[in-house]
Amino acid sequence: MDKKEFWGLIEESKGFDIQAEWLTEVLSQKELEEVLEFEFMFQGLINESYQSRLWGAAFVLMGGCSDDTFDYFRGWLIGQGEEIYNKVINDPEYLAEYISEDNLDEEGFPQNEELLSVGLDAYTLIKTGDIEWDDDIHDEMLEELEKMGLQTEKDIEFDWEEDDLEELFPVLWGRFGDDPLG
Repeated sequence: MDKKEFWGLIEESKGFDIQAEWLTEVLSQKELEEVLEFEFMFQGLINESYQSRLWGAAFVLMGGCSDDTFDYFRGWLIGQGEEIYNKVINDPEYLAEYISEDNLDEEGFPQNEELLSVGLDAYTLIKTGDIEWDDDIHDEMLEELEKMGLQTEKDIEFDWEEDDLEELFPVLWGRFGDDPLG
């Protein structure tokens, strides 16, 4: 699976109510190698998006943003497709223009926790016939991804304080600072 196919699947999945379920189903019909390639690319994007500035933007959007919430936000961002992902990575203020009720979860947040486990769920489904958590399968997949060269997420240093966010993100702050999502 190459980047074009990866992003094509993400784009196609946007048309379904539960994006993660559709992706899991489609991926589980592929070869294990393709599932690993999908997960390798997905995790690469998760790592790439682990940025202080993006976390600050998510903090403004939602009036706060924990570690887990930032993970779910990055899953959501990847789920929006290549064009939106790249625009937001290059300029997080673009979120002020992009965010609408149509692209938020049912609780009104830019989050997609389920998308984070699509690759593992498909891999597990192929190996065991269901998607129940399996420590051995999880470890096996991680080993395979490491063999492919997947790097672990690096620590980031915040280059902002909460008091700085209005100045750093004037457009986002103007839309969400006093009235965050959710």
